Amino acid sequence: MTALARLRSIGVTLVLVAAATVDALLNFPGPRDWTFTASLIAGAALLLRRRFPRLVLLAVLPGLYAGTAMVAAMAALYAVASTRRPPWQAWVAAGMVGIGAFVPWPITDFAKESASDIAQHLVYAVLIASGPAALGLLVQTREALSARIAELAVLRDQERELHAETVLARERARIAREMHDVVSHQAGLIAVQAGALQVTAADPAVRETAATLRGLAVATLEELRSMILVLRAAGAGPTELVPQPRLSDLQRLVAESEVDASLAMAEWMAEPIAGFLPEPVERAAYRTVQEALTNVRKHAPGATTRVSVRAEEERLRVSVVNGPPAEVRSWSDLSDLPGGGHGIVGLRERATLLGGTLTAGPTPEGGFAVRLDVPVAPVPADAP
Repeated sequence: MTALARLRSIGVTLVLVAAATVDALLNFPGPRDWTFTASLIAGAALLLRRRFPRLVLLAVLPGLYAGTAMVAAMAALYAVASTRRPPWQAWVAAGMVGIGAFVPWPITDFAKESASDIAQHLVYAVLIASGPAALGLLVQTREALSARIAELAVLRDQERELHAETVLARERARIAREMHDVVSHQAGLIAVQAGALQVTAADPAVRETAATLRGLAVATLEELRSMILVLRAAGAGPTELVPQPRLSDLQRLVAESEVDASLAMAEWMAEPIAGFLPEPVERAAYRTVQEALTNVRKHAPGATTRVSVRAEEERLRVSVVNGPPAEVRSWSDLSDLPGGGHGIVGLRERATLLGGTLTAGPTPEGGFAVRLDVPVAPVPADAP
């Protein structure tokens, strides 16, 4: 409770005590007996109404039953009803105050009153008892609602933070996939070219430089693997991504892959015309082919590879199937290149987000096959 609220509470208590005292003085002009004293005690008890509301109500009841401590009884009833206690306590207290307001003192005065007077006293007692009780319960409900609203606000903020963290985690995973797909592909090519140059170059200095380049490429792949693990676990800040490739870039990818690969794809897919297939679908197809060719180059050098991309039955189907590896030459042995195992995992995540599937596994001929199947909108019959 703030200092201002504490001062306001003290002021209200003093006003109630003064009103109860004035109520007793006006109703006992003289002579004043013990009932007057009971009414004064009831007024003074209000000083403790916030700390001990139920005890204060019990202290007020004698002044109400035998005297005229009506103001003190109403204030004590409100204090009981407004505290965070079961509502039945408030209604029990209201019943006790109502009885005290209805029953005269001495009780034998009932015989002197008419039925009309008794009915009026009953209505008066009900109003005196129900008013403070209802007001106190209303204040208690208002405080409970305020606390609930504050709790909901905290939960809403926590939910927003959790949602933001979820969005960041998804973005970090996407960035990790893009880094793996793009950088590891290029670094793998550097390692292959450097290995070839190391073997074929006649100049010792060139061979030494090529060996250095190959070592740097291997170290780069290792560092990349560590960065991908960090991105997947904790993430990084906002990152600008380069324009993403489409199906029209597959021919260049296959040609530059350093793999004995052939591409079978409809002519209209090779045209850089947007609108026939969604960009995420085309990007997933490109990344699937890229990852599969990278794995062929690393694990099955010299193997013949068939790349097929076709759209049928409102689905895009991509398959990359390679045969068994040929004899490994010294410069193309990429067994020392590190791999994090995230490539196929990332491709499966892409396919799942698009509502499709991705399968990868060995073939009976001793090779390996990667197949992507994702739904797409119907391809127009007049597609170029």
